[in-house]
Amino acid sequence: MSGEALVQRFYEELWNRWRLDLSDEILAPDVRFRGTLGTSLVGIGDFRRYVETVRAAFPDWSNRIDELISAGDTVVARIRCAGTHEGEIFGIAPTGRRVAYDAVAIFHLEEEKIAEAWVVGDTQELWRVLGAAPDPA
Repeated sequence: MSGEALVQRFYEELWNRWRLDLSDEILAPDVRFRGTLGTSLVGIGDFRRYVETVRAAFPDWSNRIDELISAGDTVVARIRCAGTHEGEIFGIAPTGRRVAYDAVAIFHLEEEKIAEAWVVGDTQELWRVLGAAPDPA
């Protein structure tokens, strides 16, 4: 499977369809993940808990891939993240507001699995919409 196909599965199946049962197929056992919400973790178990935390807060969360670039064992994805804030996250009570922001993710692959993922997004927009950051206007 190509690196781009693996990253597509990561977003389409693990995140957009909440298919965490596929984690062992897609992720290295000691995967290192840094999420756009500031979370850093190691291992599939911690990754699953992180995804469930996001899912509890944003049940309709989705990641749309706008562009994939690959070079060797590295794949970069430009994505659009979106969801409706329906559950508490990081101490912020549900607002019912729709959140959408752009992000870039860098994946390093080993033995046809994701060994490392670093996701950086426009979380200033996320926190502003949730009322946790001042409106720049």
